[in-house]
Amino acid sequence: MLNSLITSKTRLRMLIKFFVSAANNGYLNGLANEFNESTNSIRKELNNLSQAGYLLKSKKNNKIIYNANTTHPMFTVLQKIVRQHLGLEEIVETVIERIGNVEIIALIGDYARGIDSGNIEIIINGSNVNKDYLEIINPKIKNKIGREVSFLLNQKLDSDSIILFQKTKT
Repeated sequence: MLNSLITSKTRLRMLIKFFVSAANNGYLNGLANEFNESTNSIRKELNNLSQAGYLLKSKKNNKIIYNANTTHPMFTVLQKIVRQHLGLEEIVETVIERIGNVEIIALIGDYARGIDSGNIEIIINGSNVNKDYLEIINPKIKNKIGREVSFLLNQKLDSDSIILFQKTKT
């Protein structure tokens, strides 16, 4: 979806990195290594996104650290677009529909850290979760979003976990 709108693969990877979770951050050389790109192309995109106000810069130990500007008026819109591009919204809607009593759906692994690796890891915590339904919908989700999806049931969340859905207490 975003591939046709944003033709720069580096910019798309950066949007995923910084907007899938506001907690993600990075610095020039680290991003160049992570994306396997030249520092010049990374620097150019970081400057463009910073000048537009989408990224904030801060200095830490002689490194300039970049992270998403959560106060930017377009932050929530960009975050939603990135999550839709990755298919996260589709996964949540499909899982909640017929899976059982879901308490939490969380994103973990590479995508929680903003790395577009092709394998989305999802934790589903709840009772009476229909494992057979997960196995049936998994290939359908993969075809629809173009990424592998791994479902883990009733696992402990860590600090990198991104809550995609949480049942409200009544």
